[in-house]
Amino acid sequence: MDSFIEFLAQYGYTGMFVASFIAGSVFPFSSETVMVLLQMSGAEPLPLFLSATVGNVGGSMFNYCVGRAGKESWRSRLMPKDPVKRARDEALLQKYGVWAGILCFVPILGSAIAVMMGYMRLNPWMSLLAIFIGKAARYAILIFAVSSM
Repeated sequence: MDSFIEFLAQYGYTGMFVASFIAGSVFPFSSETVMVLLQMSGAEPLPLFLSATVGNVGGSMFNYCVGRAGKESWRSRLMPKDPVKRARDEALLQKYGVWAGILCFVPILGSAIAVMMGYMRLNPWMSLLAIFIGKAARYAILIFAVSSM
């Protein structure tokens, strides 16, 4: 995994975009490591923030589209197996609607939220906005934290 992270980091902002897209989708990956490597190597914060945010939002919208096109069997594989946890997650989406998308930055749970948002046919543009807010805030905080070191 370390060699893949280094491979992505050598491609700069494009590598950051790819890393954050992968991390934003259903595949387990940490884009934060690539971001820190690039920032410590002297990458400019604004383009780094933009490439990471756009890539990560793209990964979540990929999940949204998977959910929108999905079958019940996909939903059952991506959501928690425990009926209590599944009911909790579905209740969260019912209660907060698209604004639950702000939590799409949370590892594992965020992918499930995006898939469920698509499955429930929540408004795609409002979903995009909510997902963007959460992802942008996370990367802004990370960039600020690394800059402060």
